Amino acid sequence: MAQAQSAAPEQLWQIRYLRKDVGVAIVTAIALLLGLLLQQSVTSQTKTFTASDQPFSIAYPAGWVDAESLLDAPLFKVQNPLTESAFKTTLTVDSRELDPAAPPTLQTLLDRRVEQRQVLMGYHFLSNNETTVGGERAMQYDYTYVVQPADEPRRASLPVVVVAREYIVVTKDHVYYITLAAPESEIARNRDRLDAIIQSVRLQ
Repeated sequence: MAQAQSAAPEQLWQIRYLRKDVGVAIVTAIALLLGLLLQQSVTSQTKTFTASDQPFSIAYPAGWVDAESLLDAPLFKVQNPLTESAFKTTLTVDSRELDPAAPPTLQTLLDRRVEQRQVLMGYHFLSNNETTVGGERAMQYDYTYVVQPADEPRRASLPVVVVAREYIVVTKDHVYYITLAAPESEIARNRDRLDAIIQSVRLQ
């Protein structure tokens, strides 16, 4: 009898702990779900850039910020400040006027771009293929290179391997170069994001 009496309180304690564990698990699951929904809501929000003197617009993640460009003056340039790297994931749009009477071919524009990019440290051509962007003919062009981010005092940064995907888009009087460059460790998670950005391009 004594053994039976001692076993009963132990079973009650186990049931009470089980209820607490289940409650904690449910609260944790709800918190994780709410966090995921909040993250998706934030990452799905976008802003739209519209050129003032050209029929061009593009949507990009709302959390990305303007990026300075010391060597050139692109039409548009933003970066993701939350990138876990000294080199931040960057979206750049360049624009050049074309002669409607003698427009260059996509292959010619690609060859010129490859020649320009060969000055980059550790440049390596990956692939290219024809596609369309905003209803216009385009060339997709993938390549990699290496950058040495600016060092900070007592916080030296290692070289970063960057993977870039560029779209060369031709209209009747302009060529646009839309480039997403990201650290190698970040490029996989940015592929879907880049697809959404490219699908948002409007050229009319």
